[in-house]
Amino acid sequence: MNLELARALVAQLPESRDGFFNPWCAWHELDDRASPDGGPEGRVLRLAHHLARRPRHILCGEAPGFAGAKTSGIAFASERQLIDGLIPGVPRLGGRLTLREASFAEQSATILWRALYRLRMQDEVITWNAIQMHPHRPGQPWTNRTPTNAELEHGKPCLALLCEAFPDAQWVAIGKKAAQLLHDAGITPAASLRHPANGGAGDFNAGLERLTGLS
Repeated sequence: MNLELARALVAQLPESRDGFFNPWCAWHELDDRASPDGGPEGRVLRLAHHLARRPRHILCGEAPGFAGAKTSGIAFASERQLIDGLIPGVPRLGGRLTLREASFAEQSATILWRALYRLRMQDEVITWNAIQMHPHRPGQPWTNRTPTNAELEHGKPCLALLCEAFPDAQWVAIGKKAAQLLHDAGITPAASLRHPANGGAGDFNAGLERLTGLS
């Protein structure tokens, strides 16, 4: 577990405000406060487990989504995948994280990890986001929105910390927005893949195969 790095990353982020949620420092209304794995501290611990590796690639999206990292604490990972024990290095959940009737599942996360397992890359990657706060429409916490330019600045210190912690890892942008954000932070990704959501799964899988030289 790389708790020192996880806490250093979280320390770079601002407090939550309406429309801009910090998953690692704040509770949300669907968190199960009776769960030993729930809430912000549970998210920090899962992130620490996820960071305990020497990755070949850091797969970077845009920002946490309400069905993914907002609850899981790991980019491109959902409550359902944690229950199923599908995130390597992260202990399988013994119960639920949220009070929602059905556990959260995220299409992009499902597509991404299915591809990583198929290509036997699951133990060689870290998943991250160019901005680590969850941007949502004010007053509507279970929505996603595009972050503002000012909000994007909050992601840069964490990107710099990860570059320092994993100097040999190649960055891979997932989606055009992530590619632009990395570029703005001074990071040149080794590859830019189409985002797997909204009909992009085929192109995403093909791009990942090219990255590994398996195509």
